[in-house]
Amino acid sequence: MRLGEVYKISGSAFLGETHRKTPDIESVMVYDEKKPKSIKIKPGDFFLVKTIEKINLPIDLSAVILPRTTTFRSGLFLRTGPIQPGYAGELTFGLKNEGPITVEIEIGARFAHVIFHEIKGEGSKYRGQWQGGRVSATKKEKQV
Repeated sequence: MRLGEVYKISGSAFLGETHRKTPDIESVMVYDEKKPKSIKIKPGDFFLVKTIEKINLPIDLSAVILPRTTTFRSGLFLRTGPIQPGYAGELTFGLKNEGPITVEIEIGARFAHVIFHEIKGEGSKYRGQWQGGRVSATKKEKQV
């Protein structure tokens, strides 16, 4: 998977029993194949990142994201969750520099792997609010 967009988060967040509010986001860099750019990630920095690639999982597949070894050897760690059957869109997850050095990464660089898992039996299709690659909620909303 290639790095497509980088977002800075700010404000506050809330995760309740029935409602949630995600932090505000600001896009700080977007992939443009005609204009190569890179971002310097300092120790302790945290960003939300979105992939260039989109996935479209059928009902019998789920997936997980893992970092490429160069990613974590450089001190960058991905904060991911499972990708549910039926999800379609870009992938968004956290990227944090947990190492002691600044890491420069080009937008468009390969930085993660996606591993697919076959679902045996009956599964349930993803129906959440992140369908389609949405990065953040614009207001407090009811959880699905």
